Amino acid sequence: MSTGQALWRRVPPWAVDAGLVTLAVLDTWVNLYGEATPFMWACAALGCAGLFLRRRFPLVVFLLTLPMTLFMDVAVAPIAALYALATRTRNRPLLAGCALLNAAAATLAWPLSDTFSRDRTWTLIQFVYTLATAFAPILFGQLVQAGHDVARQLAEVEDAREHERALYAQTVLARERAQLAREMHDVVSHQVSLIAVQAGALQVAAKEPDARDAARTIRTLSVNTLDELRHMVTLLRASGGKETELTPQPTLADLQQLIANSGIETTVTGGLPAGISTTAQRTVYRTVQEALTNVRKHAPGARAEVRLWHDAQHFGVTVTNTAPTRPSVALPSARHGLIGLRERAELLDGTLTAEPTPQGGYKIELRAPTRPA
Repeated sequence: MSTGQALWRRVPPWAVDAGLVTLAVLDTWVNLYGEATPFMWACAALGCAGLFLRRRFPLVVFLLTLPMTLFMDVAVAPIAALYALATRTRNRPLLAGCALLNAAAATLAWPLSDTFSRDRTWTLIQFVYTLATAFAPILFGQLVQAGHDVARQLAEVEDAREHERALYAQTVLARERAQLAREMHDVVSHQVSLIAVQAGALQVAAKEPDARDAARTIRTLSVNTLDELRHMVTLLRASGGKETELTPQPTLADLQQLIANSGIETTVTGGLPAGISTTAQRTVYRTVQEALTNVRKHAPGARAEVRLWHDAQHFGVTVTNTAPTRPSVALPSARHGLIGLRERAELLDGTLTAEPTPQGGYKIELRAPTRPA
């Protein structure tokens, strides 16, 4: 923006209106001085004062300037009214009609009988000249309107570019997160898994109770670390999606809510020991969640039974569903659900089995050794 434009924008609108009305009054006074009637002065005053309203009612203000244009050879008021109208409307036939009205009013002489007594060729020339003069503020006003449209479109384009840059930044962030997730999974997970395996071997081979307890503690911490690491890798791969933010992880207390929201007729029996770890509770929850998801996908209309059980050495969950009562719909699947459940079971030194039942249903069972939390 130039210095002149900046200074012009600092001028308050009321000052611009006052200056314009003053110029229109001076233009009128020069033309009417010494030969005007009160009616002419009234028309002139109405046309000049109407310029204060040209921004809100441009067409009305232009019509108010027509009587004074008929009586005198004024320029400021009608030109200002035409310019204001041209900057606020896109109706070009209306603008052309206003230009013709202004040219006709300026060409006609008062009284009207004097118009037809003059040379008609000169009257036509004057009409063409006045029409060209009327089109000048109209064209300039349309040019200003087009400039405002271009500025608005440039602002929209800039907003779109900012949005595009933000999307690109999110894409780069997602790529970096995915790479970081791979590194964490390939390096850290491998090392912690070795620690867990070595701790398990030490627990079996150690003869002293203190050494076995220390090995058991190391193995438990390693298993919990692996589970949390898998959760973090999932978060990183999700690229910051709202559905996978750092929210509290489910436990057995959330199992009833999961079953209630599944939309499947499900019965729950049995229970689990109170001392199992949070990691084990989360594994049981994910097992039930995956089993119910498979029922919805592959066995529409089937009923499910969730049986929680434990004995002196083991605990587990068995989810069995009946045969489907409706044909299933082929849904896309990455086939990673059971693989992930088996990995979770292995972290607990347990096993996961998934097999069809003789009645045409399906059974998923998690079995893991009981360990203190």
